[in-house]
Amino acid sequence: MTDALVDPEFISKPPSSGSVVVIDTRPAEEFRRGCIPEAVNIPEFFTYLLTDENGGLDGMARFFAGALAKHGVTNGDTIVFCEDALTTGYGQSCRGYFLLKYLGHRKVHVLNGGLAAWRAAGLSLVTPGGPRVSKDYNVKQSTNLVATKEDVLRSLGATGVVLLDCRDREEWIGLSSSPYGRDFCPRKGRIPGAVWLEWYRLMETRNGYPRFRSVQDCLAEFSKVGIGTETRVIVYCFKGSRASTTLLAMRAAGITQVKNYFASWNEWSRDARLPIDERLLI
Repeated sequence: MTDALVDPEFISKPPSSGSVVVIDTRPAEEFRRGCIPEAVNIPEFFTYLLTDENGGLDGMARFFAGALAKHGVTNGDTIVFCEDALTTGYGQSCRGYFLLKYLGHRKVHVLNGGLAAWRAAGLSLVTPGGPRVSKDYNVKQSTNLVATKEDVLRSLGATGVVLLDCRDREEWIGLSSSPYGRDFCPRKGRIPGAVWLEWYRLMETRNGYPRFRSVQDCLAEFSKVGIGTETRVIVYCFKGSRASTTLLAMRAAGITQVKNYFASWNEWSRDARLPIDERLLI
């Protein structure tokens, strides 16, 4: 589909130039039960929340620069993110991909199909190794990839911008506020004017595990909600993870004018000054 997505062979038989580092985004207890050889575990790529209290975008950049340095990742490494399976972890490996692209890392990939693909290829998981030697890591934030709530506010009612909600159905129709529980956030609903494309529709089960659909299939799904290759898009979910998955699929399909509202519903719903559409869509 795109060079952002790689198969297990890319890791088991890496390219001759440069170092390949696998970053596993699963919880620590799952990682300890078995991982890809020499993988490092940074679950914060999924769990970290972008909030003003955490220092906003600059605070997030500092946090991940420190986390990457601690695990011995350098700016020149080729990174492959993995999770258990693409439809069971809310696209957390794609969230890692997006974050590293935002931080200015050049060579970043996602294991298409996750560990389910690794196991299907007959490859073994191992016990995690010891800690890696810390290295320096420098970030250069790519602000053209991220939308803020101010950007979203300016887009409301504007022509030429599609606001795309890619959350699960229960969240879109207003029954639940988040994947963490129906009342995790103070308000339910959707950002006014948004269109909906549930992120699962970008996946298909092949060889016994979920992976991204073809470029043609994804383009067909996007066209159903008025998105083409020239469309400007802001995509959101709950905390930027499913939005990262959707953004990866869009960019792979040639839809390049897309930004991720990374703070997403977790931020929007908690600010009473921001408008929402609270209608129950059932």
